[in-house]
Amino acid sequence: MNHRVRVGVIGLGSMGRNHVRVLGQLPMARLVGAVDPRGDELEALGPGATHPDLDSLLKEGIEAAVIAVPSVAHAGLALRLAEAGVHVLIEKPIAADMQSARSICAAFADTGLVAAVGHVERFNAANQELRRRLLAGALGPVIAISTERVGPYPLRVQDVGVVRDLATHDIDLVHWLGGPIQALAAQVGYRMGGQHEDLLEVIGRLQDGAVVRISVNWLTPTKRRRLTVLGERGAIVADMLSSDLTYFTNAEVPMEWDQLQRLRGVSEGDSIRYALRKREPLMVEVESFCRAVQGDEAAQVVTLEEGLRAVETAERILDVATRQETR
Repeated sequence: MNHRVRVGVIGLGSMGRNHVRVLGQLPMARLVGAVDPRGDELEALGPGATHPDLDSLLKEGIEAAVIAVPSVAHAGLALRLAEAGVHVLIEKPIAADMQSARSICAAFADTGLVAAVGHVERFNAANQELRRRLLAGALGPVIAISTERVGPYPLRVQDVGVVRDLATHDIDLVHWLGGPIQALAAQVGYRMGGQHEDLLEVIGRLQDGAVVRISVNWLTPTKRRRLTVLGERGAIVADMLSSDLTYFTNAEVPMEWDQLQRLRGVSEGDSIRYALRKREPLMVEVESFCRAVQGDEAAQVVTLEEGLRAVETAERILDVATRQETR
């Protein structure tokens, strides 16, 4: 029987507390403690479990750590954990900029340590089933991939704008489903008056010619998280909030009403909502990370290199948007 992985959490903000909760429920993990200079203000851990700094936590003999602090601090902590021989799960984005992300990748290269990035949407049941069906050819050739990730401003975010905080989720999903974005145009907005962008619209193209659209903002009063893949045989839509997955097929039955056919274009076929085993994506992600630390080669994690590619594309989007604004 595999041992319980001794894990520490660095940062007790919103995501850090979620990791603490999940680790406390996983039989394969043992939550050793957490680091936060403010202590355990909301009593997420219980008495005596917090540490003032990383050195104090390392003395407890942790095997693995979750980095859940603002992205500007990721690189410094990750490099220290690599030196200490500790496996890491770094909340996305891997780092605040490409240089820092590359330094993390270099630090863990050839160490034999498990190092993963917390792109949690990959572990959403709807997205995993969508990808499985895509790989099985359910849609035929892909025509377009579009994402929508909108809602009110979250007070937890202070250090980055929507591109690095939200859009990196969808950039990673596009990479995972269709490969890198070859060409793109982008617009950003600063409607709330802050120093970081709060709105993003991207139109791009993949290597195979499929079109990509990414829509992200902190300005919409209702929260929506949706991923749509359009193919020659129909469209599959994942609602990432409810983990629902629905397949809208193109009709194979000929339409005999010519006027209606002209109005509708592609004719409507069946709609199928798949019955899925739904588990909390963060629970699945952390469980898979712990299995990888235990030596399970089949355990899925998002690699540092994949996290780096998401940051590279995010910076490219910001660069394109800035250049378009200055024309």
